[in-house]
Amino acid sequence: MLYDVTLEVRYAYNLPAASARMHLRMMPGSGAAQRLVTGLLVADPQPAYRLDRVDFFGNALTEITYDTPLDAVDFRFIGRIQRMDLPNELDLSCALQDMPRELSEVPSLAPESPHHFMGSSDRVAPVPEISAFARNLTRLDQPVLKVVETIAHALHEEITFDSTATDVTTDPAEAFANRRGVCQDISHIMIAALRGIGIPAGYVSGFLRTEPPEGQERLAGADAMHAWVRAWCGTEMGWIEIDPTNDMRVGSDHISVAVGRDYADVAPVKGSLRSSGLHSTRHSVDMVPVPDKGPAEDRSRSTTD
Repeated sequence: MLYDVTLEVRYAYNLPAASARMHLRMMPGSGAAQRLVTGLLVADPQPAYRLDRVDFFGNALTEITYDTPLDAVDFRFIGRIQRMDLPNELDLSCALQDMPRELSEVPSLAPESPHHFMGSSDRVAPVPEISAFARNLTRLDQPVLKVVETIAHALHEEITFDSTATDVTTDPAEAFANRRGVCQDISHIMIAALRGIGIPAGYVSGFLRTEPPEGQERLAGADAMHAWVRAWCGTEMGWIEIDPTNDMRVGSDHISVAVGRDYADVAPVKGSLRSSGLHSTRHSVDMVPVPDKGPAEDRSRSTTD
């Protein structure tokens, strides 16, 4: 499946920001399940300094700096992404009780190493109540993939999706205690649950194609930034991705933008500025399927990989 994707993020300041430095993670990458065919990330106004590079986890990272007063700034990603359907895999995951041995046999500290995704991270610390919740759902002799799917299903049933209940700073313990939150909260809770029983887990930011209510036309910009979880299921199976908010394995309607230990590693816009007063922000996502014309047409396009 091919998608044309537009992501727009705008920040407006009540009083001009004297200067700003920002990190942008808005450009999807290529991997086993998707390919960035074309992509362009634009900042308006044009920054005084810009550097495009790759961060530790392999995400596309754009560093920008403004050194003149800034009333508002707009960031816009426009791109075409090919999303592949991966075949249903066999469950080759190890038993939960064997996870410590599996981890001990991984000597690497490369970006994909599960060791980076075991301990506390900026937004996800151990929460005894969440760990107990996970332990009560699982058995040590269960395959890790089954454990991951069981916890995702339980959180889908347990946590009410409520966009008014939390904000970007809400920690997993609070969201879990209130049993309410959005995809960021549910993903953070699941990461805490998996790490709490010894399963390496990380955070994925991306896009999710949505469908309009029956009988209504699809509105431009109505799709959404989304978040889901990646879990390491042992040396044989490796990483899998699962969407606990929707109780499903990640599929052809999901496009990954960035991976990390939690939201702090993948925030679309992150940085600092010299300013006083309030600011407002808004974002919109448009994810439109386009016909796949086949290999001949695909080769005629310029690619970024």
